[in-house]
Amino acid sequence: MRLLSVNLGRAEAVPYTDQPEGRTGIGKRPTDGPVRVADPGPKGVGASGLAGDTVCDMRHHGGEDQAVYAMAREDMDDWARELGRELPNGSFGENLTTTGLDLTGALIGERWRVGPELLLEVTSGRIPCRTFQGHLDERRWVKRFTEKGAPGAYLRVLEPGEIRAGDPVRIVHRPAHEVTVALQFRAVTTQRELLPRLLAAGPALHPESLAAARKYVAQYGA
Repeated sequence: MRLLSVNLGRAEAVPYTDQPEGRTGIGKRPTDGPVRVADPGPKGVGASGLAGDTVCDMRHHGGEDQAVYAMAREDMDDWARELGRELPNGSFGENLTTTGLDLTGALIGERWRVGPELLLEVTSGRIPCRTFQGHLDERRWVKRFTEKGAPGAYLRVLEPGEIRAGDPVRIVHRPAHEVTVALQFRAVTTQRELLPRLLAAGPALHPESLAAARKYVAQYGA
């Protein structure tokens, strides 16, 4: 289990985003040198957890519970075969392209030691958006990505540190519940009846998903 690449994005103007200034940082490219990763602060104020990476639309992206986005190379290869095109590392707007990690089966609250210093915690899967669809230029991309249910993982930073391509990734903690990224993603997208099951993950869960689960239970029961 290791990082294939650490990917950073710069702001660029595009026609396919609803960000007020028409700019996005989704176009990420691998970088060779070490990158400092730290908690960026609350959503709406904090941007990316990676130094040198750009988040333009802080209404929906960035912040402490979405500080880092990881995508498995294995899942990207599966998409590359299905789409019939190359998908270089960073193509999905991910900060970390990993190999050897099952991100879809990762548990909410699972913790990764990346390199010697950085400690990350899984919070949720990535919800596809219009900007993602425009970036890949694939028809019905939001629906197709949702249907496949392999969204990669958002992570929060528990202990800051420097990372670089090739660093090992070790799973150092797996919580005692069964709430996976796959379950969380389905619950907040296509199968809302699953929302009560997310409560088992407790405060490790992305706050927006936790609030949605609590609201569902209050309205419909467990």
